[in-house]
Amino acid sequence: MPREPDPADEARGAGEPFDDGTYVLRRFAPGLPGEPGHAATRDWLRAVGAGFYDKARDDAYLDAVAAMYAADERELTGVYARGPVPPGTLGEHIPVATFATLRKTLNAGFGRLVPAHLITAVTVRTSHRRRGLLRRLMSADLARAKAGGVPIAALTASEGSIYRRFGFGVATSERSVTVDTTRRFALSAAPEGRVEAADPAVLLDLGPRIFARVHRLTPGSIDRHDWYRLAAAGRFSHDGGPDTAIRAALHLRADGQADGYVAYSFRGWDAKPYTVEVKDLVAATHAAYLGLWEFLGSLDLVERVVWREAPADDPLVWALEDPRCVGAKAAQDMLWLRILDVEAALSARAYDADGGLVLTVTDPLSLASGTYRLTVDDGAARVERLAPGDAAGADARLDVADLSSVYCGGVSPVTLAAAGRFTELRPGAALEAMRLFAVERPAHCLTHF
Repeated sequence: MPREPDPADEARGAGEPFDDGTYVLRRFAPGLPGEPGHAATRDWLRAVGAGFYDKARDDAYLDAVAAMYAADERELTGVYARGPVPPGTLGEHIPVATFATLRKTLNAGFGRLVPAHLITAVTVRTSHRRRGLLRRLMSADLARAKAGGVPIAALTASEGSIYRRFGFGVATSERSVTVDTTRRFALSAAPEGRVEAADPAVLLDLGPRIFARVHRLTPGSIDRHDWYRLAAAGRFSHDGGPDTAIRAALHLRADGQADGYVAYSFRGWDAKPYTVEVKDLVAATHAAYLGLWEFLGSLDLVERVVWREAPADDPLVWALEDPRCVGAKAAQDMLWLRILDVEAALSARAYDADGGLVLTVTDPLSLASGTYRLTVDDGAARVERLAPGDAAGADARLDVADLSSVYCGGVSPVTLAAAGRFTELRPGAALEAMRLFAVERPAHCLTHF
């Protein structure tokens, strides 16, 4: 049988399990050695690893990940097969489906941080697919989050065709870049400040403080979980244990205060051309961003720098004398958002223009369906859900996934209209929506989860 949750897990908010005769669903907090739920946490992590084709991990690695999850206050959900399993197959204590959540904040533009319900570690074992487990997990979890007063949910997706049917829309994108740092690499103007090499260990404390500034400045940003500071400081890697190859540098203002950092590693002398890989680049000012790139471009013997999480709208391209130094793959989706409560979500963000729209929102899960009047006055929004009989006066109709994409500036409503995803019921509604939902800088998210 699946491992029974300890009563202490229930006291920590695990919730009531359900048993439909075929599957048992249980929620629990991550358990560390000597704590309730420790064995169940290891089993759950092994199931997640199998779902993402990760290599088998030892207990020490699993316990280190569990400690990070506990620091993030994640809630783990496992679905277990009811009844005996065939001999030789995975035991009943290994979940056939996994799901995890944590609470962070989303920058919805102009520094407004909105509570966000983050979903991660979603897996269903191949032999248990097409039985409605993902829909059951997702539908119940989103309803719980809305009931808990959270206006928006978020996830990052390993596949692009899964989550729109649950109301999620792409909200930010990123690019993988390869930058030629031979003699061709030169900025058109020297950025202010200077860059100094640093002990990566300083990022355990300094990294989150710098990121907090970036988080408040960047629409689409999600607050970070504990793994990031440990990875940037070289304390933990995807292979487990310390990352002894990690190096770090800080960008310093004229007063000596750090306002940016880069964590990076050299790929080795066998990799030709000699290449540095950026692990994390966080800059709270434009000068810090360009200064850190100037530093990377001047590393001795290095001819190429690669970064998998560069912004889709990258100022580096425009700052270089030869923009063709930057080779980039096509932008790909990064952050997916899902509005749970239209009134709460639209009221929580700030607006740079006054005006009004009446939007009819469709929702496959019926969590946010309805017609809403948005009125913006002096940058503040008033949102009213209209009675069904008043829907005839709507200016536009769109799915909740598309409203979620628009929410923090990830896509223009005019573009969605051209794609057939924003239906104008009044001419000019898409342009008005573009004006209302504009944000102060391109949306970008540096937090994978």
